[in-house]
Amino acid sequence: MKIEELEKEIRLTQYSHGAGCGCKIAPAVLSEMLGEVQSQKIFQNLLVGNDKRDDAAVFDQGDGTAIISTTDFFMPIVDDPLTFGRIAAVNAISDIYAMGGKPMMAIAILGWPIDKLSPKIAGTVIEGGRMSCEAAGIPLAGGHSIDCPEPIFGLAVTGKVEIENLKENGAAKEGDILFLTKGLGVGILATAEKKGLLKAQHQQLAIDSMLKLNDIGVELAKKPWVNALTDVTGFGLFGHLVEMCKGANLSAQLFPNKFPLLDQEAIFEYVHKGAIPGGTKRNWQSYGQHIEVKDEFTKTIGCDPQTSGGLLCAVAPNHASEFISIMKDNGFELEAIGQFNKPNSDFLINAT
Repeated sequence: MKIEELEKEIRLTQYSHGAGCGCKIAPAVLSEMLGEVQSQKIFQNLLVGNDKRDDAAVFDQGDGTAIISTTDFFMPIVDDPLTFGRIAAVNAISDIYAMGGKPMMAIAILGWPIDKLSPKIAGTVIEGGRMSCEAAGIPLAGGHSIDCPEPIFGLAVTGKVEIENLKENGAAKEGDILFLTKGLGVGILATAEKKGLLKAQHQQLAIDSMLKLNDIGVELAKKPWVNALTDVTGFGLFGHLVEMCKGANLSAQLFPNKFPLLDQEAIFEYVHKGAIPGGTKRNWQSYGQHIEVKDEFTKTIGCDPQTSGGLLCAVAPNHASEFISIMKDNGFELEAIGQFNKPNSDFLINAT
């Protein structure tokens, strides 16, 4: 049987209990885990580490530049092996862009149930990863693989950044305007697919979004008035914004009617039909005490786990129009979705 025929017969998502970044351990559980890690020796050149809960680790090289190091991997969010590999790689590389850096190289991380799925299919997944690395202008330079019960793929990525352009998620300032570069709803659409609810006309909505590189982050990092960046992934918009608020000691007012959705009508329909990821509930249980929402739909959208989601940008208010113009020139039609304010003792995020 040809590999093309073999791939058409399988559904990768049926071999895993989770999908994409929805597999991430809930924020509250992760905090508990990290709380058990002993205080480590202080390394003066480590600019960003576990203590900051940022997108990647950053190490000062002493010459005005820093190395960025990150890793990300997950179980299939789509059935097609090549597309799965491409999405997983784009998602992993995104953490470099979210710090304002340029990726340099990547190595693959592969877990494969060799008793259930052909090694040739695994090879197709890796090829997808190589394709995305090539699109980002970097080599897939090696990797490591294990035999495991469920298929897993991702990358460890190394990047570089001029320290003056480094963007941390906790560096927002009071008054900064919030923008999100990709639409929300990936987790909902992926769940609709897994439940057999996804209509043919909606098949590419999430895929096209997940395959889009966040390389605009390199250019945004050069703007001193872009104060903070992070990418929105498994913790959802609310979860990653909570991290930004805590890091900056600020609160945020959101405008739910301005949230970008991959397709508003489709997202409404699938939420109504119950296509809500398990990660959505876990996310709310982890950080819902920090958020006020106006309705259940807003809560669902804000907690929806994104895979290879967009960049959440904190922009100085006097440069918001310039930001919108620059983004439009680069193919993005954006509106402000919120603003950072003084700390609020009752909650971190108001989405009413």
